[in-house]
Amino acid sequence: MNARFARLSAAALLLGGLAAAPTAAFAHGDVTPQAVDISGLEPLGKEWRDSNPYRGNERAIEIGKSAFNQNCARCHGLGAVSGGIAPDLRFLEPGDSGDEWYKERVVNGAIRNGVTYMPKFDEALGQEALWTIRAWLETVAEQ
Repeated sequence: MNARFARLSAAALLLGGLAAAPTAAFAHGDVTPQAVDISGLEPLGKEWRDSNPYRGNERAIEIGKSAFNQNCARCHGLGAVSGGIAPDLRFLEPGDSGDEWYKERVVNGAIRNGVTYMPKFDEALGQEALWTIRAWLETVAEQ
């Protein structure tokens, strides 16, 4: 095998690997959730609520904005404006109908073909912090 053919073969293997890598590169099972200070909010207990108890709560919205930037913006974009890696969360359905999908996703995450696209955030952040994020998302919603 000549040297030129060997270099071209190596380049083709590398490029082929990179072409297959986007799902792995953008999957983020390697995320370390950042703690969220929920002081000043009503504790919700262990059982998840079916709808957002913090909807319209100014303190929760303030906390949720910070929590989103620390834990979600990496994939969902600053201001929830997605760059295409993950869903644009400004378009979640408002109210209780959107709460159901949101709750399912943050509790169970998103795993496809064994690749973690979104980790389970329930145990790491808890429902208080996660509902504050939802409360903030509704303030930037584009329906």
